[in-house]
Amino acid sequence: MFGKILLPIDITEPEMGKLAAQEASVLAKAFNSELRLVNVQSLLPIAVLDYVEKDFESEILEGLEQEVSALADGIDCPRERLSTKILFGPVHHKVLAEAEAWGADLIVLCSHGSGPDRFLIGSTATAIMQRAKCSVWVVRR
Repeated sequence: MFGKILLPIDITEPEMGKLAAQEASVLAKAFNSELRLVNVQSLLPIAVLDYVEKDFESEILEGLEQEVSALADGIDCPRERLSTKILFGPVHHKVLAEAEAWGADLIVLCSHGSGPDRFLIGSTATAIMQRAKCSVWVVRR
């Protein structure tokens, strides 16, 4: 039923990421699915680029890959069915684009829930749920 499960991870929210990873792992096992962890980072403003070292991007990418890989190592899923990817840009756009390009059948993500702050700021989980072309499984804290 779910051949490919996409798991967007916010590395600044490790507890939420672990919750979503546990759910995704159970589903991946049950359906013998491929599981892809994705972390999306915002782009640096152009004005800032003049003030960072030339290898800044590669250092950041390497650090992010290590963090996401460490999280992937803690997931109970055969290594050949598990992949990771780091993307840069607006989170919900990149998650949706990756889901479509990779052919995901399901997106598993964690949500903070609703509240007055979400009304003003917006919710990535809501944006993904409203626009996804595949099923979305939302894990609440």
